[in-house]
Amino acid sequence: MSKLPPVANVLTALGIPHRIFRHAGPVTSLEQAAQERGQTPEQVIRSIVFRLGEGRFVMVLAAGRAQISWPALRAYLGQSRLTLASEAEVLQVTGYRIGTVTPIGLPAPLRILADEAVFQREEISLGSGEPNVGVIMKAADLRRVLGTVEVGQFVQTTGDEAAKNASTSA
Repeated sequence: MSKLPPVANVLTALGIPHRIFRHAGPVTSLEQAAQERGQTPEQVIRSIVFRLGEGRFVMVLAAGRAQISWPALRAYLGQSRLTLASEAEVLQVTGYRIGTVTPIGLPAPLRILADEAVFQREEISLGSGEPNVGVIMKAADLRRVLGTVEVGQFVQTTGDEAAKNASTSA
């Protein structure tokens, strides 16, 4: 029996039901990950780390193909400028390599924002901390594990609706 990925160890210790899905080969797209896991792309949750300034980071969770709305994110955070964290910064802040990042089992507290679509499906999957391995679980259980998570509209929508909604949601 192979060892469990880092996230599975955390979830097991917390008594959170989940399943591990090991892909047969390298995962090269969100669509491939969803199809092999028997899910729709909207059920696959991406964890994206942004640098707000020197030593300040935030993780944003987005469902499926949805793209982060930079104006909505800047408005919500009250930041005129932010950038994607570098590969080295992601590893330092999360303990995970890009492609395996997850909001579970982080080495230190990190502010986490979740787009409201993350919790709209009953079952979701996300990174496990290990390449080509996903964790499948209930969205409600992810919300419980995360504890304090800020939920808003952080992905692109039509017009200026995203910025307006993100600034009023918490």
